[in-house]
Amino acid sequence: MSEVQPRLSEPVESMLPQTILIVEDETRLADILEQYLRREGYHTERAASGPRALELWRAARPDLILLDLMLPGIDGLEVARRVRAESQTPIIMLTARDEEVDRLVGLGIGADDYVVKPYSPREVVARVRAVLRRSGGGVQAGEVLRVGNLLIDTAAFRGTCKGEALDLTAAELRLLALLMKGPGRVRVRAELLAVVSGPAAVSDERTVDAHIKNLRRKLGDCGSMVETVRGVGYRLAGG
Repeated sequence: MSEVQPRLSEPVESMLPQTILIVEDETRLADILEQYLRREGYHTERAASGPRALELWRAARPDLILLDLMLPGIDGLEVARRVRAESQTPIIMLTARDEEVDRLVGLGIGADDYVVKPYSPREVVARVRAVLRRSGGGVQAGEVLRVGNLLIDTAAFRGTCKGEALDLTAAELRLLALLMKGPGRVRVRAELLAVVSGPAAVSDERTVDAHIKNLRRKLGDCGSMVETVRGVGYRLAGG
């Protein structure tokens, strides 16, 4: 079996947009945070209640959670406890309560940082960046992604389908890594284009369709796992 030679000029993880889950029931605040985070190149998901936050966390597997304490359904502390019981996803807590006991409780259950309202959106973005840098958020160097018969080793820049090596270009490997990071999750064309061409890409989004067509062909028996969501983008079947 021939080996796939590395073709990337920089690590895979540096090319993948990191996902931030914003858990905030105040729509205006959530809108502002989302605007600032997207401007910095992050992908965002939003939840306005504790149950929805847990649902999205399990579905999207975000790189970091911005978590308000006062939420309907399940409060932020309980959301944090449940997340921390299953994973080490970084959590930054957002709250209007500035009492020291809240800080101690919040950080005691595993929150990585704590921001008190009213806050500057720029400060929150800076905190997000700092926490992700410390935690190494996103697709990790050396991480192995596996979905069904597909496997990617991000350190070796290699992929296989049913154990057979895949001869992928850098763009194709980045696209596949992003799709594999959230199997079943729809990735819009603009998001996929950013992976291929960078956050400031202005290329025709049909470029993505061409890359996906080539990717499916090269995946062989695994090509059918890449599904089209008409009018939206693409997703990877859960295997």
